[in-house]
Amino acid sequence: MPAKSTRLNVLHVATINKPITSQIGYGPLETVIYNIDKGLTTLGHRSIVACSSDSTVTGEKYGTVPRSLGDYWCGCTPEGQARVDFHLSKALVRAQMGDIDIIHMHEWFERVYTGSFNPPVPIVMTLHVPGQHSGITEFRERHPDTLSRPSLHFVAISEYQMRQYSDLIPVAKTVLHGIDVEEYLFKEKPDRENYLFSIGRITEVKGQDTAIEVAKQSGSKLILAGCVQNKMEDRAFFERLMRSIDLVVDVGRHPVDGDYYGNVMKPILSSNKQIIYIGELGTEAKKHWYRHAKATLFPIQWGEPFGMVLIESMASGTPILAFREGAVPEIVRHGETGFVVDSAASLVKAVGRIDHIDRRNCWRHVKEHFSIQRMAEGYAALYEQLAGVPEFSPVPVGHWSALQRSQYVSGT
Repeated sequence: MPAKSTRLNVLHVATINKPITSQIGYGPLETVIYNIDKGLTTLGHRSIVACSSDSTVTGEKYGTVPRSLGDYWCGCTPEGQARVDFHLSKALVRAQMGDIDIIHMHEWFERVYTGSFNPPVPIVMTLHVPGQHSGITEFRERHPDTLSRPSLHFVAISEYQMRQYSDLIPVAKTVLHGIDVEEYLFKEKPDRENYLFSIGRITEVKGQDTAIEVAKQSGSKLILAGCVQNKMEDRAFFERLMRSIDLVVDVGRHPVDGDYYGNVMKPILSSNKQIIYIGELGTEAKKHWYRHAKATLFPIQWGEPFGMVLIESMASGTPILAFREGAVPEIVRHGETGFVVDSAASLVKAVGRIDHIDRRNCWRHVKEHFSIQRMAEGYAALYEQLAGVPEFSPVPVGHWSALQRSQYVSGT
């Protein structure tokens, strides 16, 4: 194992669902990978990203496949699986060149546990889904003797998520997601033509139907944005939503340049339509829609492990109106950066109180707790700890607590 050094050489084995880039629509994992790479590079570490060649990263790009799969569900096809296999084989070759201290991954834990992806250095793996959706329980049932590989170190993205995994696997640390706050367009006061904003993948657990209900009951204009994936249940849900949508405008075709607000947003906001769906937004476009909204609705119906929408909105100065689900209470300060409530009726009441929120508090909260630098420093501290610690003996998964306390007590 390489000796610990001040300047770490980190190999990110990226997902290949979509390109790793700052200019992306729906791509939560890709956005996180891009931000970690950017943060580590800014801190002075060597960050190498094994990714599809259509990616644009801040550190060093190591292309493994010519192009990304195109969407999250594509990896389930035989062609997608073959491309993932090739991607991982190329990443493993890069990991074995002798200059890597740490590998950072975001999925494919089963490849590590079965030994098909077995690099000679420690692996940090960020968890992105709730424990019950991770596949770990099912994997353990099929492979009861493999969940004790000492070179794999899991990171949770919230304390809520860490608790979900407490009986499944050892979790080394919690590192909250971060964004480049300076790239968001802060606005101290919303415009006269203000509106509620809801952005996210169009699916039932994201609660767009509740967002519509809140808008109607509060007499507010609602802008809905988000992609509809090629899943039967999501398309059926979108068809139900369409009965309540008054106007559909695909703004994704419009370039974000010059007077985007005047040319694209204002004509839509000036219409007499209340519930408006604008399709999937790219990175720059969504910053404008966050910025001019009076609040972002986040009425999720499930235990979301984090929620990038929350910090993106607050970085723009736009408060959050959300249900008390998942990690929301960790991210939004009730009464200071938004309102965290338990029912649609309470959300309607909160719309009338949104002017009591100082939008500067929203921006400061993200700057202090959810910056790229803070996130990168959290990961770098774990990398340094692991790169300088000898391999330890594997232990049964059921007895990981003592190991976690002894190995990670300084990093939790």
